[in-house]
Amino acid sequence: MVNSRLMSKILSFVFLFFLLLNNIEAQTLPYETVTVEGKSFYKYRVQSGEGLYAISRTFSVSVADIIRSNPGSNQGLQNGQELLIPVAGNIATTENDGTSSNLIPLSSATPTANQGVPVDQNINFNHTVVSGETVYSISKMYNASVDDIYRLNPLAKEGIGVGEVLIIPQRRVISEVKEENYRYHTILPQETLYSVSKTYSLKPEDIMVANPGLSVETFQIGKTIRVPFFESYQVITPYETQTTEITHKVNRGETLYSISRRYSVEIDAIINENPMLAGGLKPNMELIIPVKRSSLEATTERIENDINSILNQRPSPERVGVNKIGLLLPLLDETGGAHLRLQEYYEGFLLAVEEMQKRGANLELYVFEIGKGNDTKKLESLLQTLEIQSLNLIIGGVNDAQIRILSNFSKERNIKYVVPFSQSNGEILNNGNIFQVNPLPKSQLDKASVAFINNFRNANIIFASGGQNDKMDFLSELQSNLRSSNINYETISITSTLDSSLLSLLKTTGENIIIPTSGDMNTLTSLIEELKEVEETNPELQIRLFGYPEWQTYNSLKNDYHHFGTYIYSPFFVNENSNDVKAFKDKFHKWYDRNLLDTNPGYGMWGYDTGLFFLTAIQQYGANFEQNVDRVKVNSLQFPFNFERLSNWGGFFNTGLYLINYDTNGRVTKMDISR
Repeated sequence: MVNSRLMSKILSFVFLFFLLLNNIEAQTLPYETVTVEGKSFYKYRVQSGEGLYAISRTFSVSVADIIRSNPGSNQGLQNGQELLIPVAGNIATTENDGTSSNLIPLSSATPTANQGVPVDQNINFNHTVVSGETVYSISKMYNASVDDIYRLNPLAKEGIGVGEVLIIPQRRVISEVKEENYRYHTILPQETLYSVSKTYSLKPEDIMVANPGLSVETFQIGKTIRVPFFESYQVITPYETQTTEITHKVNRGETLYSISRRYSVEIDAIINENPMLAGGLKPNMELIIPVKRSSLEATTERIENDINSILNQRPSPERVGVNKIGLLLPLLDETGGAHLRLQEYYEGFLLAVEEMQKRGANLELYVFEIGKGNDTKKLESLLQTLEIQSLNLIIGGVNDAQIRILSNFSKERNIKYVVPFSQSNGEILNNGNIFQVNPLPKSQLDKASVAFINNFRNANIIFASGGQNDKMDFLSELQSNLRSSNINYETISITSTLDSSLLSLLKTTGENIIIPTSGDMNTLTSLIEELKEVEETNPELQIRLFGYPEWQTYNSLKNDYHHFGTYIYSPFFVNENSNDVKAFKDKFHKWYDRNLLDTNPGYGMWGYDTGLFFLTAIQQYGANFEQNVDRVKVNSLQFPFNFERLSNWGGFFNTGLYLINYDTNGRVTKMDISR
């Protein structure tokens, strides 16, 4: 009887123990929560030797989210340090303007057919659309066909927007050029740089070399990276799900539960591998245990911290005694007067060199004439010279053939390369050394659309269709964003009866913003005349115009712009009343005994702005200035500069954009809306 009572107590204790254990397991993340500026956070104290990666996996958030919530944590953690950990699904991020906004999880971003759909990355991978991208540019980035992308993403035929997720076919082609053998990987939840490197049997440094733009901020769930590969049909299993089989001999007193806890394996997984367990667990039985490799090869805290430091580090400025700059242009190509524009560009660049030398920069400028048109023999010969091979920075190339050769040279020699004029070159997609000055057209549309909504969401918005209707790309982007923001707008045709039909749409309170669907001068002139007639009989109306970069070239309409308080978006603009602009024009005339050419944009200022920016960058941060390009600030005359990397492995393109206002008091102001 005593033994029976004792056994009953023991069984009760065991039952309570397991009940308690289950309750503990059910209470995931048992940490105190606090609310800061409307966002929920866990309060967590750092344990001895604990790194950011370990903590990020515990809470299923990214390292970047932890750092954003705890400034300075990327410099190292202390035992007992208190951190605020964003609650998953309620993560706050900081926009470029410093304001706080909700970070939408990948699975709940702008709805698409593929949102949240898992893919076998041996066959396909996911790409999240960013500003400025088109299906065509994405196809070039991944060496995929447009038809294949449409086949996997039928809705993309109707257009794509920022944040949408596309399924992209995995690359399987083996190139003879070793450096071109990459496949692509979409970062999964709980993946780290370490686990991705283990998945592909690579060193973390190998992945960093393949992705020069990779950092804590860009190593995010849903982002795409490229990884070197050498066998086209090599099957890859994510490290977090990789398993291996080990043999376990059952000791007396062991249970399936204790064995499962020892190896961090589900009981069902053990049973599935061992059919003999149907007869019960017995001592000395040899079990096959499907163990996750991540459990057998657990990282040490030292490795965690080392990897984190790799993602965080910015390379030290590579200082040299003299910065050697190469300007490579077809200066003798007289086609269409190109030599005159390029000469002026060179002359403006020289003024930037002179300005930088005044500031103490030690520069040597090498200028090369590279030949005409698509004949690249002269250029190829020049690239064999020691003078060019010793350069720290290359600026130049006009057509695709020249740009392609210079791009390959810059990759081979690891020299930073500035493309000054082209908007369409595809080399930027796969060359991390490239900086494209002339903004991508699609990027302009995205930023202009956002700027419009930010400034005129409370206005009465009217689209005036007619003329050439050549601005439909911008208008479709803007109208789509207006609808998604629940902002109403009207559309009207520009006809002979515009004044009467327009009057019914105008409001006497607040601003009326008129956006023509054409940038054509004749269309704009006709619209302005009609608006003046409406205004004469209805002086209480407040009418504004919103338009396009080419409008700044219609000098005869400048007074009308002021009359209607007109707004124009443009990637370039020269304020003729600026003291800096006047000083530059005076210096140019003094140096070269002539005035600037009448072009828009102006090539002399183009050369000056480009020179001033990149010479400042190389002076401040050395030849590897790309990691600090966001810190370079200059007082440019014509171009705003805001360089963003196209992808984790691609080059940088300029997203600079102005919003220009001709106000009703005769003043012209420009707002930099680049960031």
